[in-house]
Amino acid sequence: MPHLPSFAPARPEEILLPVKPWFVMLTLILGLIGNLIPVSGVTLRLQPDFLALVLLYWCIQEPRLISVGMAWCLGLLMDVADATVFGQHALAYAVLAYAAEYSRRRVLRFPLWQQAAQVAVLLLFCAALVLLVRVVGGAPIPRWTYAVGPLVGALLWPVVTTLLQWPQRPRRSQAEV
Repeated sequence: MPHLPSFAPARPEEILLPVKPWFVMLTLILGLIGNLIPVSGVTLRLQPDFLALVLLYWCIQEPRLISVGMAWCLGLLMDVADATVFGQHALAYAVLAYAAEYSRRRVLRFPLWQQAAQVAVLLLFCAALVLLVRVVGGAPIPRWTYAVGPLVGALLWPVVTTLLQWPQRPRRSQAEV
C-alpha cells in the first residue's frame, strides 16, 4: 500500500511530480471563492487576497501554465465578482504576475520563511495598485489597516506552499519509509 507524502514543504533536493492543470484551476477557483466569502469586522481587515496569493504561488512555481494573460483574465473575473471598478484587479494581478516571473528564481532560492518576506512586498505592491485605482476613481483613502491583509497573506505563504505542493509530492512505498 503506498504511503502518502508527509505534510511538510518539499525539500530543495526533492523532485516534485508535474502539476495537473485541473488542480491549478481548482485552486484558483477556490482562491476566488475565498475572496468572495462575506466577512465583516476584524476578519475583514485580516482577510488576505486569496486569489492573489494562489496566483502568485502558481506564477512562481508554474510560469508556463499561469502567465500575465491568465492573471489579467482572473483579475477581470474578480472585478466582476466583487462589483468593483472594472480593471483594478486585472491591472494589479497582471503586474503581480509579471513581478512574480521577474523574481521567481530569487524567491525560490530561499527557505519558506524568507520567501514570505519577499511575498509580502509583492502582495503589498498588488494591494497598493488596487488602492491607487480606487483613489484615482474617487474613493477615500483607507486606514493603515488596509496593509494588514497582504501581511497576513505573506504569513500564510508557508501554509499555502505546503498545501499546494502536497499533491505533487511523490508517493513512497512502505520499503522506502
